[in-house]
Amino acid sequence: MSRLYLAFVFAMITIPGMTQSMLGKYLEFAQLQYDKGDYFYALKYYDRAMQLDSSSVDIIWKYAKTQRAYKNYKKAEFYYGKVYQKEEAKIYPSSLLNYGLMQKQNGKYSEALSTFKKAKKKYYKQKKSYLYQKAKKEVESTAWAKSSKIDTAEFVFEQLPTTVNTQNSEFGHAIINDQFLFSSLRADSISASEEVYSTNYHTTLYKSKIEDTSFRASERIEALYKKKLNTGNGSFSLDSSRFYFSRCTDNGFQYTCKIMVAQYSNKQWTYIDSLGEIINEKGANTTMPCIAALNGKEVLIFASDRQDTEGGLDLFYSPIRNGNQYGKVRAIKTINSMDNELTPWWDAKENRLYFSSSWHNGFGGYDVFYSEFTTKFNTPINAGLPINSPANDLYYFKNKKTGYVSSNRIGVLYSTTPTCCSDIFSLKPPVAPVPQTPEETLEELNKRLPVTLYFHNDRPNPKSWEKTTTVNYMDSYNKYSDMIETYKTEYAKGMSGTRANEAGEDIESFFIEYVDQGVRDLELFQKLLINELDKGAKINITIKGFASPLAKTDYNVNLTKRRIASLVNYMRACDEGRFEHYIDGTATNGGKVIFSQVPFGEYTANQETSDNPNDVQNSVYSRAAARERKIEIQSVTYFKEDNKSSIVTKKSIKDFGISKQGELLSYEFIVTNSSENTITIDSRIPCACTTAEIQDKTLQPGASTIVKMTVDTKNLSGIVMKSIYLQVQDSKEELQLYISSEVKE
Repeated sequence: MSRLYLAFVFAMITIPGMTQSMLGKYLEFAQLQYDKGDYFYALKYYDRAMQLDSSSVDIIWKYAKTQRAYKNYKKAEFYYGKVYQKEEAKIYPSSLLNYGLMQKQNGKYSEALSTFKKAKKKYYKQKKSYLYQKAKKEVESTAWAKSSKIDTAEFVFEQLPTTVNTQNSEFGHAIINDQFLFSSLRADSISASEEVYSTNYHTTLYKSKIEDTSFRASERIEALYKKKLNTGNGSFSLDSSRFYFSRCTDNGFQYTCKIMVAQYSNKQWTYIDSLGEIINEKGANTTMPCIAALNGKEVLIFASDRQDTEGGLDLFYSPIRNGNQYGKVRAIKTINSMDNELTPWWDAKENRLYFSSSWHNGFGGYDVFYSEFTTKFNTPINAGLPINSPANDLYYFKNKKTGYVSSNRIGVLYSTTPTCCSDIFSLKPPVAPVPQTPEETLEELNKRLPVTLYFHNDRPNPKSWEKTTTVNYMDSYNKYSDMIETYKTEYAKGMSGTRANEAGEDIESFFIEYVDQGVRDLELFQKLLINELDKGAKINITIKGFASPLAKTDYNVNLTKRRIASLVNYMRACDEGRFEHYIDGTATNGGKVIFSQVPFGEYTANQETSDNPNDVQNSVYSRAAARERKIEIQSVTYFKEDNKSSIVTKKSIKDFGISKQGELLSYEFIVTNSSENTITIDSRIPCACTTAEIQDKTLQPGASTIVKMTVDTKNLSGIVMKSIYLQVQDSKEELQLYISSEVKE
């Protein structure tokens, strides 16, 4: 999109009777400029129209659309919100979806998630439509963004100098022979003060010589320039003898491109020609060439809206033979989506295809993704922060150890709107990475928490009193996910129309936001965890269990223990058993992980959740019940082998079942000193309703004592859970003991 620094004067005509006539002219001219792609110019006339009539939903809609096209996300968000407030997506169905997209591009993930959920319900009657499918995807994507925004890779992130970046838009492509190749969208004629004499803007390829890490003044590549046409993108053949690029005509700024090839030798481009119709399909927009080596063979990867695309621009590839013969074109189906996939770049070292998309899980707008190539292109993975941002991030490529990305994030050079245009940024590894202290590493691990994992009712091992299981959590998750349609059907029983559809949407959103997100969080957490264990760290992971209140409390305690065991089983098996020797304590580097279990059963369950076994609609298949059946990785701490748990007990929870309000509930826990040292213990009691008596506070190695815990239920009611903490003197160690009961008045 252009930056049009146009100088023009509006006639201030306010003669009575002329307002409506001028309003029509402003709107007509604004639409004309919008259709041409002159969004800056269009906004000037829409501004004038808004001054004459700011209540018309039609004018506000056009104003919002133009602000979005000009990449003024803040104003676009505001005016899309105004449109939706006025017409509730009845006149402009996409107003709600666009409102959410702009919230997301402004980094307002919680607000955006709420809007997308509302949009998903709004569009449920057209489930095959783009609006519904996009809203559904954005619920998942925004939930992902909320949990992933804390993950920032270690890079020195810098904006390239003004010898490359300008107040126009720049996009990086490649480095060859110390020449940085990029394209820039600039006016054909600009004065020294950047006043535009010609309103024609074209994208053109430039180069900047790199000397001692400095970028020299950029020069247009004259051999590739063609007047009144646009040139951009660029990729060299594997032997660097050919250069592929795009040449485009435009209607306004709606490009129609073909892929060109030039011979390259002695820093010169010659014999420029377009590729044939195998690649440049007639009537299609074919652009953004990228050369890769797949299974040892040279292929051309490109973006196109040719026939049979998933939507917009998709990515395709074609084998190259003898330098100028192209085989059958194939779509990259594991990458392509209903939105655009574009700016491909092949990383030969990592065997990865990088590209940008606005569909897959991202931070907003276009994000950079990569797909590992094995025998096929695998599921896309977000390249993460700071490569990506809530703005548009495109044209990622890497030279040696430095990556480059083109972005219109806050901080770019601009004349009118802070996010209107793109600059090129570099991402360099730190010169001397500062090793993290144990405290900093621990903080990073705990940032990922809680990791919450969900289960179907009475799973794993239904109708069992066992405290352990051989089930792997990932198997449990897959079976649970396969039940989504059953959940939707069962929960909506007896409902009809809008109410039934909303019930189904609630269940589907639960699986996307919670069940699936839990697995994604777990995968990110385990990557951080293995890094620390590989350094020899000894790590204690505290896992808390929950259950819906359908079964008896003591049964649920064992059930949550099985659920925790299923997670440990998964950790043993994942990454081809990388965690197993750390779990067993047999790692040669001394690294070790232990799992501290807090199986709360139903004690902290939502007391409004149905516990009626005859009401499976609400006690099993409702969103409320499903949210209670979970375990949480709640905290991560370090431990030393010689500071392992000093005080232990075989039973840490006593459930009294039903009790009468006013009863004193007392239980004697046996606590043992498992260390080789004499210790002194004391208690910390959170609630005034609870007391603790310790028979012997000083314990010799191997000795035991009785701790009598009493709960006064005088002012308690419902299901209650009270605890005390036993503390070891001169240590941070604590042992938590619990009494639970359902107190009835």
